[in-house]
Amino acid sequence: MLALQQVHHIAIICSDYERSKKFYTAILGFTVQQEVYRAARQSYKLDLNLNGHYLIELFSFPDPPPRPSRPESCGLRHLAFAVKDLDASVAWLTAKEVTVEPIRTDEHTGRRYTFFADPDGLPLELYEEPAL
Repeated sequence: MLALQQVHHIAIICSDYERSKKFYTAILGFTVQQEVYRAARQSYKLDLNLNGHYLIELFSFPDPPPRPSRPESCGLRHLAFAVKDLDASVAWLTAKEVTVEPIRTDEHTGRRYTFFADPDGLPLELYEEPAL
């Protein structure tokens, strides 16, 4: 049996490295664990932590092709982050000029959630888990 323990990290390729670095750190609150420029690939690799847990590898590559996310396409649909207070989180994002969709309620769990996008249009979700 394959004994997976947890998700180790999520890799994201961005089109504008500095813009995405600022979004994930200054707006979403990730902290930089390590930043490396790989000259042979003309690429940055930025390791990002969330609450002390290594979570995202942010990559830059010269001229990456776009990946459609709408309409719904095969592959990764979105990344979801748990928050204690959805209203406060939406207010924070809105103050940072991030467009947030209207809050919805999960019909199966009764929990509230919403979506927004990173600078490249990758759908991100906030899912309210007040008992965190």
